[in-house]
Amino acid sequence: MDFGFTEEQLMIQDVARRIAQEKIAPSAEYHDRTGEFPLENIRTLGVNGLMGIEVPAEYGGAGMDPISYVLAMIEIAAADAAHSTIVSVNNSLFCNGILKFGTEAQKQLYVRAIAEGREIGAFALTEPQSGSDATAMRCKATKQADGTYVINGKKSWITSGPVAKYFVLFAMTDPEKGARGITAFMVDGDRAGFHRGKTEPKLGIRASATCEIEFNDYIAQADEVLGNEGHGFKIAMSVLDAGRIGIASQAIGLSRAAYEATLSYVKERKAFGQPIGSFQMTQAKIADMKCKLDASLVLTLRAAWQKGKHDKGGARFSTEAAVAKLTASEAAMWITHQALQIHGGMGYSKEMPIERYFRDAKITEIYEGTSEIQRLVIARNETGLR
Repeated sequence: MDFGFTEEQLMIQDVARRIAQEKIAPSAEYHDRTGEFPLENIRTLGVNGLMGIEVPAEYGGAGMDPISYVLAMIEIAAADAAHSTIVSVNNSLFCNGILKFGTEAQKQLYVRAIAEGREIGAFALTEPQSGSDATAMRCKATKQADGTYVINGKKSWITSGPVAKYFVLFAMTDPEKGARGITAFMVDGDRAGFHRGKTEPKLGIRASATCEIEFNDYIAQADEVLGNEGHGFKIAMSVLDAGRIGIASQAIGLSRAAYEATLSYVKERKAFGQPIGSFQMTQAKIADMKCKLDASLVLTLRAAWQKGKHDKGGARFSTEAAVAKLTASEAAMWITHQALQIHGGMGYSKEMPIERYFRDAKITEIYEGTSEIQRLVIARNETGLR
């Protein structure tokens, strides 16, 4: 691993930081309070190449590498985690899967619109009764004599579901085959048979709109299958490996924002005639926060570096991604907790962003694979046992 960043990587980081500070941070409190989707900011990110960071230029993206993605995601998440969630889904779960498994026509139709920020993409895997156990899905796609598929069923907790134009959908085409009976489809949210449920009222990342979607005799064409029939589970797991790097990056951005706010606060806030940062108990918390933050960053950069090698034909990065996601998400929850504790009553007040960081951090331990699932992935990959 080379810890030196290239000029191009630093450039995309600088672009992300500028937009985050000038556009996203000033509006973060408003979007959190109202739950309004930040469409204007997302369009700005798209115009500047941040909705398709690893997407080649011929498909409308920035043509950058996984390290660039991590650096940009951290800057956006440090301003507002909800914005970074939208960016992560578009980059990692939507564009990444189509680039890897899609046809040329699918890349031109779906990836370009998302990478340029003209449309929003979504990833539909979870169902009301199947979260971590994705193979228990009931959403079914029945193949017809003319080669089309009739899709029926529900998906839940779909990030950007209320506003997305295109979806990567996973449905069961052959229930008897279990995981090998799952197929991925490209879905158009404006087509007959597609229905959106109410927007979920969430604890955190409130500007990232989430809803249930339902299919009632939705017709998918044969050329809307992503990859091959029966390969959906493999596609989902591959895409989630990349997605976990995005969530790890989000967690780092959150952690950094909480840490930097706390560092300033302990120097200014006085108790018993001295800054609270001079108290040993506070200093111990600061030291631990710094260690967890730095460890998360290094492990996430390692996972991104490994993904870059994988994209060029190297080994899988499943373990590295799971390690990064587990470490960074649990660090974010711990760091934001300590930040709130150190800020005391002010941390509990909505007058400061600390309580928002705390609320936003929790989801990083849940979506794109819970902490429990990350531990299973790591242990199974290490032992070879199932």
